Amino acid sequence: MNKTIYDKRNISMMMDLYELTMANGYMSEKDRNDYVTFDVFYRKNPDIGGYAIFAGLEQVIEYIEQMHFDQDDIDYLRSLHLFSEEFLEYLKTYHFKGDIFAFKEGTIMYPNEPILTVHAPLIDAQLVETAILAEINHQSLIATKASRIVRAARGRAVSDFGARRAHNMDAAVYGARAAYIGGCVGTATVLAGQMFDIPVSGTMAHSWVMYQEDEYTAFKKFAEMYPDDSILLIDTYDVLNSGVPNAIRVAKEVLEPMGKRLKGVRLDSGDLAYLSRKVRQKLDEAGLEDAIIVASNSLDEYTINSIMDQGGCIDSYGVGERLITSKSDPVFGAVYKMAEAEKDGQRIPKIKISETVEKITNPGRKKVYRVYDEEGKAVADLLTKYDEKPIDTSKRYRYVDSKKPWKNMHYEHYSVKELQHQVIKAGKRVTDPVPLKEIRQYVADQIHNEIWDSELRFDNPHEHYLDMSPSYYEMKMDLLYKSQKNNEEED
Repeated sequence: MNKTIYDKRNISMMMDLYELTMANGYMSEKDRNDYVTFDVFYRKNPDIGGYAIFAGLEQVIEYIEQMHFDQDDIDYLRSLHLFSEEFLEYLKTYHFKGDIFAFKEGTIMYPNEPILTVHAPLIDAQLVETAILAEINHQSLIATKASRIVRAARGRAVSDFGARRAHNMDAAVYGARAAYIGGCVGTATVLAGQMFDIPVSGTMAHSWVMYQEDEYTAFKKFAEMYPDDSILLIDTYDVLNSGVPNAIRVAKEVLEPMGKRLKGVRLDSGDLAYLSRKVRQKLDEAGLEDAIIVASNSLDEYTINSIMDQGGCIDSYGVGERLITSKSDPVFGAVYKMAEAEKDGQRIPKIKISETVEKITNPGRKKVYRVYDEEGKAVADLLTKYDEKPIDTSKRYRYVDSKKPWKNMHYEHYSVKELQHQVIKAGKRVTDPVPLKEIRQYVADQIHNEIWDSELRFDNPHEHYLDMSPSYYEMKMDLLYKSQKNNEEED
């Protein structure tokens, strides 16, 4: 029997089938309990931008901690006739036994660095791939898009209005969470407000205006019900000849006698730059200088930037479909690749080689540092081998620019911060949940204080440097050479 959206579902089953078929195959391996290391990383920033925002970590932790298989799940998997009884019995008492290290949620991140690392027995590391990528890919995409839109608004408030155009209900709710991390001030999605304590806001729909006998009556009734929160939608019929005059009339005849002020008006169509200037003029002439103008209608960072450049008088933007779907670049593209395997007590770095240079992976367990100059600006990120000595910032540090390895490069007058920290140990979380407002503020602090303005450009942003320690670079080059030699066909 098919389940409905209200029926109980076990999110642990949200995985690709091949995770299970591979895990089933590993059951026969004598070294199935040996540890392996997988890295999550991505290859390019959305919208050809200069950065991305790491989001979705809390949901990854929740998934890992609660991962299990119910009898209904076992029965379903048995019905597929793909799995051994040994494997199905193993799943009955399954729990994740490994460790996870990750960037702090909200960290500004860049391509080709490990933003999350799984260090776990082979089967455990395989089973969690799909869920980890689904959470990180979606929320990082929307958080990054929201950040771009918020920056385009230049201090004006941006709210998420995207639920009706989201790819489904979960995408609307968790998209709202990510949008808040990225800098939106709130959401129109009530469930997201309830679950994550995100401020909720909304105005009225055209249907409210159309249902009433006329526009003035619609505004009047709404203002009487919500005298402290009246934002009137003024584009149902004619913005300048009907909407604004009726909004002003309600402000004077209904709200002011109650000792209240009109909170604002909303535009949802037309030339928003031109109309907002005209509306602002009319509101000001009526003594309603404090009434705000809210704009919606298929907005993104490019349209908002254009409106601002044209002198648009908009105080708050409600952004829907192009935010919640990241319409201009809707796939984040984080991947999950093996970096190391442990066999017979030996750690063996693993590398994926491709004819496409960008798809060659960074092998081995590693540490990621952010390097700052004397003014606290992030000048580069640095990969080192996991067991290298801590960086002594009192000394000049030689590093390798992997794109120009022949150059002799050094950091001087610098500081560093290690970016990964442990979030799961032996299957249990070791960090407390971080309040969403704190994550949001962390993003804002990095953008305002640490990130170069050149990386924030919408067009041709500066590419953040990803450097390597000499030891790490030599290990990677040696592995590339050996892998190529070992896999060459004999003549």
